[in-house]
Amino acid sequence: MSGPTPLEKPRVVLGVTGGIAAYKAVELLRQLTETGHDVTVVPTKASLQFVGAPTWAALSGKPVAADVWSQVHDVPHVRLGQSADLVVVAPATADLLARAAHGLADDLLTNVLLTARCPVVLAPAMHTEMWEHPATRANVALLRERGVLVVEPAVGRLTGADTGKGRLPEPTELADLCRQVLAGTVQDLLGRRVVVSAGGTREHLDPVRFLGNRSSGKQGYALARAAAARGAEVVLVSSAGLPDPVGVTVLRVTSALELRDAVLAEARSADAVVMAAAVADYRPAERQRHKRKKTETHTVELVQNPDVLAELVARRHEGQLLVGFAAETGDADADALVHGRDKLARKGCDLLVVNEVGETGHPTGFEGDNNAATVLASDGASYDVPLGSKDALAHVVWDLVAVRWTGRLAGTS
Repeated sequence: MSGPTPLEKPRVVLGVTGGIAAYKAVELLRQLTETGHDVTVVPTKASLQFVGAPTWAALSGKPVAADVWSQVHDVPHVRLGQSADLVVVAPATADLLARAAHGLADDLLTNVLLTARCPVVLAPAMHTEMWEHPATRANVALLRERGVLVVEPAVGRLTGADTGKGRLPEPTELADLCRQVLAGTVQDLLGRRVVVSAGGTREHLDPVRFLGNRSSGKQGYALARAAAARGAEVVLVSSAGLPDPVGVTVLRVTSALELRDAVLAEARSADAVVMAAAVADYRPAERQRHKRKKTETHTVELVQNPDVLAELVARRHEGQLLVGFAAETGDADADALVHGRDKLARKGCDLLVVNEVGETGHPTGFEGDNNAATVLASDGASYDVPLGSKDALAHVVWDLVAVRWTGRLAGTS
């Protein structure tokens, strides 16, 4: 089925099921309608116990029905799925996952899921025990096998005093994911498990001060978001303080040693590892237990941190792809790209993303929302990525990873 023309609003069906997180879907609806999407809300009867039909009708500007008997002359149980450009269900309860996996169609929403020929995104929300139950895991695996994008729940406060995995991701992140899927993001990473590192590590001198760098983590988070939108299981090892991307498992670290341990552990079962973090090269030989008092000078002995990317290369398993990042400035000896080629030869990774950085205000690299880079490949190919969003660069990186898995290498620049 073809998508909307440039003059048409993308047609989105927002399914809402009977979980307490249904209230968050109100904000998701607003996010989508305010960015130019034509949204039809299809709630289940149980969900109307949490958010009533008048709310959905008022915010969407459309009548709302939960069963197949309303507006029968329009055949909504078939028409809605056939005409949609995207179906997203948020929250998706364990019951909905089970019914969708087994093709049941006892209400309007499950009929829509059966007739939809567009991308389908399910955002589960439930208690941790329900998410981890073998029946739920089997249903999720079956749905993913069929090409449905089932995002990983977030970790956090659940109903009551419970905390754990099963929280609905934030509406802003879900809306961004929907926009990426509508933009034509292909599910070419389905069945893949990837690890991404992000942010600048901090090496503490004492309980107050640390050695660090200017990395914001934005590029690593863009890589994690893009991989999740393309269907991968994503683990993000982060030292940044950014909100968790939707559908991504986030492991928080601070120092280079903590990042190393987390990345190496997760890499054992990963199909790809992307080292976008700015890992500190050195750390203090000794961390002071108390705050250093202010004096005229301090002499701090530094020791070298492990080379995480080199360790990954040495430990890689068959079929695993490794991507490094090199923030370069160029100097009197060579420009940034020459330094990048030298680093690629030393490291032995498959791809190296080289971007030139500078002081505050530089259009690429640290802290900003945009980036430009040259991606160098171990086979000698190179790919120039013009200045654009960090999300755009992230998709180029995953494009290059995906074609190496399929053996269809793109041309060099």
